[in-house]
Amino acid sequence: MNSQSIIELAKEQSVRYIRLQFTDLFGTIKNVEIPISQLPKALDNKMMFDGSSIEGFVSIEESDMYLYPDLDTFIVLPWTAEKGKVARLICDIHHPDGTPFAGDPRSNLKRILTEMKELGFTDFNVGPEPEFFLFKLNDKCGPSLELNDHGGYFDVSPIDLGEACRRDIVSELEEMGYEIEASHHEVAPGQHEIDFKYQSALKACDDIQTFKLVVRTVARKHGLHATFMPKPVFGINGSGMHCNLSLFKKDQNTFYDADGSLEISDTARNFVAGILKHAQAFTAITNPTVNSYKRLVPGYEAPCYVAWSARNRSALIRIPASRGMSTRVEVRSVDPAANPYLAMAVLLAAGLDGIKNELTPPETINQNIYVMSKEHREKCGIIDLPANLDEALNNLKADEVMTHALGRHLLNRFIEAKQIECDRYRIQVHSWERDHYL
Repeated sequence: MNSQSIIELAKEQSVRYIRLQFTDLFGTIKNVEIPISQLPKALDNKMMFDGSSIEGFVSIEESDMYLYPDLDTFIVLPWTAEKGKVARLICDIHHPDGTPFAGDPRSNLKRILTEMKELGFTDFNVGPEPEFFLFKLNDKCGPSLELNDHGGYFDVSPIDLGEACRRDIVSELEEMGYEIEASHHEVAPGQHEIDFKYQSALKACDDIQTFKLVVRTVARKHGLHATFMPKPVFGINGSGMHCNLSLFKKDQNTFYDADGSLEISDTARNFVAGILKHAQAFTAITNPTVNSYKRLVPGYEAPCYVAWSARNRSALIRIPASRGMSTRVEVRSVDPAANPYLAMAVLLAAGLDGIKNELTPPETINQNIYVMSKEHREKCGIIDLPANLDEALNNLKADEVMTHALGRHLLNRFIEAKQIECDRYRIQVHSWERDHYL
């Protein structure tokens, strides 16, 4: 796409408004909406906004920021047709002098992708599997605590009452160019998953953000509230966002080796070793809320232990059975509350550290880690993921590779904000405490 083709396409589609979209430090989608008459100005990178008003960006003394649209992200939002079509462009954030803003998560991921290319790789492919819950709305049109159904894994209507909503989500996504591979009810009541085809990392992160927007918008039309909160209900599975990762050199999947053990290459093993080495540190980014650690507990299909396996789903890393071009490493701890741009930056940096230093992973663990004793785990060299956000933040601060992957600006503001979150949670009096002590 170029500027002229976008202007012509917007005219052909009768677009009336443009959303200039970006993502803040915590993964929240932000946007500046402009009338179509201002599109040429936006395409010329001349749309300015107040960066001091966005959490984690800049101080009031250096507030002027510019939106630089990525022309390849132009999409007409299909659900807006009734009241005047709206299109969107995803933007990077730049300073007035034209330099990329170090606090922009998307630009930061581009920085790590550049380091990847300097090592000879051409693509970092990501296949995300985001899960979400559907809750009924209350009489004030806010989310209630009542799940939409009581279905289970792969159930069908009428047990699966989210089927119609899920189909409408898939229809909207396909109209926007997504290639949907599957959609289904997940294990927990009211829980759902829609899988879309892998993409290069930057496009995959853009797709995750758009996916969340579509899910929430369509759910609302069905009188439902969609949430990507990792653990909204006690006693049932939480929502993850398993990430399938692979490194390519042009059309060659560097993780595949027909003659290697498990048919994976030394590059894949090095990558796995890097992920395992830095797992305790990057968890603060891939599982960024206090609530995230209510999911990372034994018994609910979420990994709690730093290990890898060819088939064991209790391990942090799994190697799915597909081989050839589909050979990949699945990191199972990531949850959908994560800022995808930051999450992919730290996962890539961790894997690249393993490749650069030719790290060797430990032996695979092919038994259920959940039922192992602590002594057995220690004997196998299996360590725990952080038990809470405070612990994860301390690990993050101490890891040089991970701090480099974020850069000083993002790191400092993320830690500062998350420490405040931890303190606010710590001083609250929760219903469990009243139930047990009052």
